[in-house]
Amino acid sequence: MSAFGPEQLAMLVQPDRVHRSVYADPAIFELEMERVFGRAWLVLGHESQARSPGDYFTTRMGREPVIVARQDDGSVRVLVNRCMHRGTTVCAEGRGNVERFVCPYHGWSYDRGGALRAVPFSSGYGEKDFQKDLGLRPIPRIALYRGFIFASLAAHGPDLETFLGPAKSSFDDFVDRAPGGELEVAGGVFKHAYQGNWKLMLENHLDGAHPAYVHASSVAVARGAPEPGAPGAEHYYDIAVRQMRQNGAPDAVWEAVGIWATPYGHGWLGDYHDDKRLIGGAGHPVFEEYRRRLAATAGEGEAERALRVTRWNTIVYPNCSFMSQFRQLRIIQPLAADRSVVYTYSFRMKDAPAQMFRDTVAFANVVNGTASWVLTDDLEVYERIQRGFASGSPEWAYVGRGHGRDADEPDGTRRGATGTSEVFIRAQFRAWLDYMSAEG
Repeated sequence: MSAFGPEQLAMLVQPDRVHRSVYADPAIFELEMERVFGRAWLVLGHESQARSPGDYFTTRMGREPVIVARQDDGSVRVLVNRCMHRGTTVCAEGRGNVERFVCPYHGWSYDRGGALRAVPFSSGYGEKDFQKDLGLRPIPRIALYRGFIFASLAAHGPDLETFLGPAKSSFDDFVDRAPGGELEVAGGVFKHAYQGNWKLMLENHLDGAHPAYVHASSVAVARGAPEPGAPGAEHYYDIAVRQMRQNGAPDAVWEAVGIWATPYGHGWLGDYHDDKRLIGGAGHPVFEEYRRRLAATAGEGEAERALRVTRWNTIVYPNCSFMSQFRQLRIIQPLAADRSVVYTYSFRMKDAPAQMFRDTVAFANVVNGTASWVLTDDLEVYERIQRGFASGSPEWAYVGRGHGRDADEPDGTRRGATGTSEVFIRAQFRAWLDYMSAEG
């Protein structure tokens, strides 16, 4: 029985503050793996990562290593990546194509759907049909939305559309920007780890108050850099210079952008960019060709609508952050109360000009790469926060910026009074408390 009952948990989350133990206590972390990551819908990836029968990729759902595999009938299955014999990880590769998943320890062989098909020395097990109950364990619930793959370890709970709620619109924005709605993961994956709690990344990605301070050194360097080249005379590093300068936007800009949160802890930040080369490419020949192709497939009105949407980061609580405009998706995998791993994927719009994907990769290198000016700043702050929370005093973290001024919107979202409101952190902890306190 857990030492944390509903009353004890409720004491850790106050309207404008949270107790440091929710970031630092290993016992709370273990409960999160059971009750948050064991109950919520989790983003696993995109259908383009397993396009053909036998294609698969591996990931994690909280503590569970899993295989996401395309079946012969075109469906997707998610299987626990653990041999039913002696517990060995069956599939060590990150992705591939197989007829069978074969355990490297004793050669137990499973088909694409997880059924056990062959066992060496099978006569030693006695019962003739012992294999029927020893297939790879399936994850009970799987669903797709606009090509993105979700799964839940819980056999029962809200359906995916209920879980996503208004956050569906951010996935719609991601897909609707692609001519023909065709997206694919491309260009490999960035992986990084940090010595900090998983919540810190999700909180930071909607925090409009930090860029001018955390990224001050890179902003200063960018302001002193040569001006980016005109169309046709651009440099690869121009995207970095442009983005770093945007991070130095004045306080009034950050206060003016919108910030929204939803009942399940999701949220998104309005875009703060005014550099048209980053968000619109107005007048740029590559962007004009992209816009023409989008209008040809979606129609002029729909293309205009899609390109008018301006969102920066979207959080899908508890394991995903993505940028629909810049075609980046990040999945966080908690390892311990003070250890997390993040996988970052870039997406290519299949029918857009090739230069659009080049810009995506350049932006990924700036913001999400392991040598990124942005990421290294953020990781340093996460680890400083974690060290602070590991100390004995003070006991509380204050998340009250904008508290009492949030406004409930007709679509079910809650909007912060300003773009630097911490409404999104308060929403994440409301969802956290709901998961952690629920019966069953």
